[in-house]
Amino acid sequence: MIVYAFISELLSDKKSGTVFSCFGLWHLCYLLVAIAVVVITIAYLKNKDKEQKEKVSARFINLAFGLYIADIFLMPFAYGEVDVEKLPFHACTAMCVMCFWSRHNAFLGRYKRQFALLGFVSNLVYLIYPAGLMWYQVHPLSYRVIQTLLFHGLMTVYGLLVLLFGGEEFDRKCCYRDLAVIVCMTLWALIGNALYSGQAWGHTNDFNWFFVMRDPFYIIPANIAPYIMPLINIILFFAVELLVNAIFSKIRRVILWHKM
Repeated sequence: MIVYAFISELLSDKKSGTVFSCFGLWHLCYLLVAIAVVVITIAYLKNKDKEQKEKVSARFINLAFGLYIADIFLMPFAYGEVDVEKLPFHACTAMCVMCFWSRHNAFLGRYKRQFALLGFVSNLVYLIYPAGLMWYQVHPLSYRVIQTLLFHGLMTVYGLLVLLFGGEEFDRKCCYRDLAVIVCMTLWALIGNALYSGQAWGHTNDFNWFFVMRDPFYIIPANIAPYIMPLINIILFFAVELLVNAIFSKIRRVILWHKM
């Protein structure tokens, strides 16, 4: 009991004093740390061989995956329960699992770049605008804030490294793979929403994993959103990924040109 109480006190939400807010001072500090890690890592790896780049990339995804698994066991201490919403039905968490597996499975390894790309896009968006953290009104140094931003930061850096230094170059003829991963993610999120939403564990659960049930900006009426949001998500994410692919293709050429 003493050990439980100590860990619970250490990890539980801190409600007094400063409150974490998007684009507030603490959020900007977290972003600056993330940017510093990116700059230092890229500078270190720029002239390294492929093997060293792979090792460093692997360390980032291993850390992110380890942090995600550890959080499942720590949530009962921090929140008094396992937060069902943190199951891997959002792109951020699902791509963490898939990115990790893709480095240990030959079939999934064919889609390593596609998993990293979707993970990069989704985690970067949340890192820049972590709206979910504002709901809890907690101190910036609470476990919830540190774990969430650290996880999304690690996933963002991993995706960035794969896109910059991964051996696979973007090929427009193979962009169907990007689309396939987004479609599968959408179907997986629909399954998660169908299975876990409703009355359970004494709560009324109304999840919106991967935003397939509701428009996050509440522009689309709630009664029709579940029917069109999956398609909108697929189109929107695919368009963003095409743009990101085009940008990183040019950046990779610049890096290659500087090496010549």
